[in-house]
Amino acid sequence: MEFAIFDNLALGFTTAFTFANLGYCLIGALLGTLIGILPGVGPAATIAMLLPITFSLSPVSALIMLSGIYYGAQYGGSTTAILLNLPGESASVVTTIDGYQMARRGRAGPALAIAAIGSFAAGCFATLVIAVFAPPLTQVALMFGPAEYFSLIVLGLIASVVLARGSFVKAVAMILAGVMFGMVGTDIYTGAARFTLGTVEMREGVAFVALAIGMFGISEILNNLKFERERQITIQPINGLMPSREDLRRSVGPVTRGTLIGSFLGILPGGGALLSSFAAYAVEKKISPNAAEFGKGAIEGVAAPESANNAGSQTSFIPMLTLGIPGNAVMALMAGALIMQGIVPGPAVMTNHPALFWGVIASMWIGNLMLLVLNLPLVGLWVRLLRVPYFVLFPCIMAFCTIGVYGLQMSTFDVIYISFFGLLGFVLISLDCEPAPFVLGFILGPMLEENLRRAMLLSRGDMTIFVTEPICAVLLATAAVAALVVTLPTINRKRDEVFVED
Repeated sequence: MEFAIFDNLALGFTTAFTFANLGYCLIGALLGTLIGILPGVGPAATIAMLLPITFSLSPVSALIMLSGIYYGAQYGGSTTAILLNLPGESASVVTTIDGYQMARRGRAGPALAIAAIGSFAAGCFATLVIAVFAPPLTQVALMFGPAEYFSLIVLGLIASVVLARGSFVKAVAMILAGVMFGMVGTDIYTGAARFTLGTVEMREGVAFVALAIGMFGISEILNNLKFERERQITIQPINGLMPSREDLRRSVGPVTRGTLIGSFLGILPGGGALLSSFAAYAVEKKISPNAAEFGKGAIEGVAAPESANNAGSQTSFIPMLTLGIPGNAVMALMAGALIMQGIVPGPAVMTNHPALFWGVIASMWIGNLMLLVLNLPLVGLWVRLLRVPYFVLFPCIMAFCTIGVYGLQMSTFDVIYISFFGLLGFVLISLDCEPAPFVLGFILGPMLEENLRRAMLLSRGDMTIFVTEPICAVLLATAAVAALVVTLPTINRKRDEVFVED
């Protein structure tokens, strides 16, 4: 087993160390840092807007770049959270609590350094977790039949909204709406057109790239313009980046615990970086001997959440690559990018495309090292970019989106898609309905339908297959219990409190 892992990692590093893939890894890391710093953009919107570019890249280069954007955003979000009390990425909200207080006390340098060191250590460990646990999970997934896969997808969809914040009922409604949009097009078994409104363009289904850019890119722009204000930026001075020996001593435990928490929660559907950072901060606040300093500039309050969010962002690749079940919106977009390249995410990826699978894993180590080396020296440049008014940025972003989507098929219908889903996403956000469950439902809906119908064909229409097969029964029972428990008033109240910090 050990030799197999080393052989696989050797293949991965051979793939990742090509000149082209190193370049795309650097581009992804730098772009991820940038969008992590800029408030209101985020990795989901950026990855959605860059999907048209991935058509011209090889699958491994495309996934390496998109991965770098995702975990790079976790690095970048901490910079403005510490210096400006302005989280550039949602997972960095917790870092503002103690990071900004450290900056106000003249300790911005050590806070930035500990955030970078913790993120690097967590990223390296999380990548090791992927390398060790992904192969066994893939072997288990290969034993799944259609009924088991249907049950697993149901559990993944339910878990993704149970662990996320916001209304559970609204999230389920968004999932169902996404599944319905995923059914538009030609029936895979009968060849009949479904929900196409009589148009030829919709017979192939709703264009995923246009939907993703509209729901995440255009809707975010409209929402940011709605709340755009003149930003008064007061940058806290940076007096040296080297943390003291005491800072390092106090950070070892929080970095270790944050890494373990993030690595575990990232694997769960709906976990990822945001939940990991909140959970790590809450744990550290309860067990730290310096609990009285939390909220006033405790170094543990920076080390733990920054380690957790980076570990969580990377281990969230495990269910997507091994089971084909994306646990959050970013993973759904990456799954969509693979599908557009003709690669179906799931256990077959490791066996049919080993260079892709292990190349992406190896690139995470390289990308984390790039971020550690580049992030701190470029702090001044990143913060200056915040002075660019948003009303200057958004026309460029919208033009980039429109040209990119139109250029894919030279279709004006895709531009109509962007407009429709952009407005739909804006309305959903205004109604406190997250677009992420919608996209998850859209990606997993066709898989859900295909496996359900295949299971029915194999069982000759016998629905009891979902309760007589042990794996199906356990998975569906777990999904039902999770959905039932989260509706209890006490649990629902606690679930909301997880994402709130006084």
